[in-house]
Amino acid sequence: MNSPRPQSLMILVAGPYRSGTNDDPVKMAANVTAMTDIALRLYRAGHLPVVGEWFALPLVEAACSQKVGDGPFNEIFHPIAHRILERCDACLRIGGASQGADEMVRTTLAQGKQVFYRLEDVPGCA
Repeated sequence: MNSPRPQSLMILVAGPYRSGTNDDPVKMAANVTAMTDIALRLYRAGHLPVVGEWFALPLVEAACSQKVGDGPFNEIFHPIAHRILERCDACLRIGGASQGADEMVRTTLAQGKQVFYRLEDVPGCA
């Protein structure tokens, strides 16, 4: 007999993007890949994963940002993640040190929503 599928959650995957990269584009891309890999596992477990960078980076480019941390980047990058969190049910914090990801955790908790610190703690992902 199959066990019942857990309730589907919309989960923001929050991890390092710039932290520890010295703004190296290859290292930042690797961080997005790491978050996307976790997002795929969440999806396969029946959840709707989101990664803020999926939304922010195309908009940052469209806003004619010239470099990470410039005006258009700062206008969009973290603020969009806050808007996304308003729609999410939970946050999954992954990876190493990251002020931005820690900010997403604080925002999630302030909204009274659940924060997971390990993929295995997300329902259906054990």
